[in-house]
Amino acid sequence: MANQIARKLRKNLTLAERKLWYELRPLKAEGFHFRRQVPIDDLIVDFACYSARLVIEVDGGQHNTDEGLRTDAARDAHLYFQGFNVLRFWNNEVLGNIEGVMYAIREALQAPYPHPNPSPQGGGA
Repeated sequence: MANQIARKLRKNLTLAERKLWYELRPLKAEGFHFRRQVPIDDLIVDFACYSARLVIEVDGGQHNTDEGLRTDAARDAHLYFQGFNVLRFWNNEVLGNIEGVMYAIREALQAPYPHPNPSPQGGGA
């Protein structure tokens, strides 16, 4: 089911998602292969790089509601527990400041990814 939904979403990317996808694809030459509209467990994320354990979400205005913020926080927590870092950008950031967005992504690609089972004391692995 999630794969069918993801396939449909890949065919209907938003303008901001298309722009970011265009910028992410060249990173493959640097060893960072991104996939778009990726099922992870019962979620579908906008972009994921498994080797760097990085998820990128491009958010529209519906994410800036109380419900949207709660849903996003729960998704982010689930993904973090699965060992992913999550970056979120607003559509207008991607469309109006792609250089800044790509800078933040490149920084995140260089950072160590979170341990999938962090210690209860918060000390890491």
